[in-house]
Amino acid sequence: MNTASVFGSVHLGYIVIETNRFTDWRRFGTDAIGMHHDDLDTGLMRFRLDDQECRFLLRRGPAEDVVATGWHLDDHTTFEQIEARVRAHGVPCAEGTAEEAAQRGVERLLRFPGPKGITQEIYTTPVLSPRPLKMLAAGWVTGDSGLGHVAITSAEPALMRGYFDTVFDARLTDYIDETISGVKLKIRFLRVNERHHSIAIAAVRGLPVDPVRTRVQHLNIQAASLDDLARSYDRVHELGFDMALSVGQHTNDKELSYYARTPSGFEWEVGWNPLVVDETTWEPSTHQGISIWGHTPVGRRIVDKLDQFRLGARSLARPEKTVPALSGAGIPDD
Repeated sequence: MNTASVFGSVHLGYIVIETNRFTDWRRFGTDAIGMHHDDLDTGLMRFRLDDQECRFLLRRGPAEDVVATGWHLDDHTTFEQIEARVRAHGVPCAEGTAEEAAQRGVERLLRFPGPKGITQEIYTTPVLSPRPLKMLAAGWVTGDSGLGHVAITSAEPALMRGYFDTVFDARLTDYIDETISGVKLKIRFLRVNERHHSIAIAAVRGLPVDPVRTRVQHLNIQAASLDDLARSYDRVHELGFDMALSVGQHTNDKELSYYARTPSGFEWEVGWNPLVVDETTWEPSTHQGISIWGHTPVGRRIVDKLDQFRLGARSLARPEKTVPALSGAGIPDD
């Protein structure tokens, strides 16, 4: 098996969301956030950020959650290398159908199990759309950095970090220690290319609980301008969508951002101007608190906090889905 690193050849390419709230999602994605929207049929719709045909695929279903992440690989060599890794560990891979590939705007895809039941999909060649973008935002930052990042809460953070290290040679960027409502969290930030992180893994310190209902805690996309971020923030408010966190700036990647609550319940971060990692000089460090300023909770009530505690207690009774064959013994904190 080829053991050469695939780091730098992997980019977050698309997200698959299952929802029955199509009307709300259409308003949220186009009228609030400002993305380009396409209807495929009554059970499928897509959002675009750039010339790639699909960045977010929404399909009808009850999950109200992210069900798959698609990773764009630079070439067929990287594709075959990752496929060989997964199969060598005894984990089954399945070729996507031509119809599934077309829905995602790719020529070919391969899928295999991922942590928390989020299917991982890989592809090499995105289909580019000749149709001009019709969106309220002037543009989004994608390219070599990928479309943004996904943040996941986990009761098994070491195993999840082990998984992304095994499959994608993910590197640790840094940590954040944070206390929210008396609960101590440790957040691990992993990168697979120049973007500060494509995966964030948050865990409650010392307790094997997961206080979030959905498989993901939030998704992130990066606005090309501060003006686009500010205008989308105003639209989220004006259209009556819930705001989770007000505008603020993160301690580690220095990104300016806000967090809205999607129609499915998980959060959606719109950010601007995060730092880019220099691989020749970067050293992981630990930051205290997620924000230098801002990111104030909006409209949180005591009942919301009680619901989170209930969810955390409930998670003790159901083991988190992991992929042991690809996670090894896990990677403990440095």
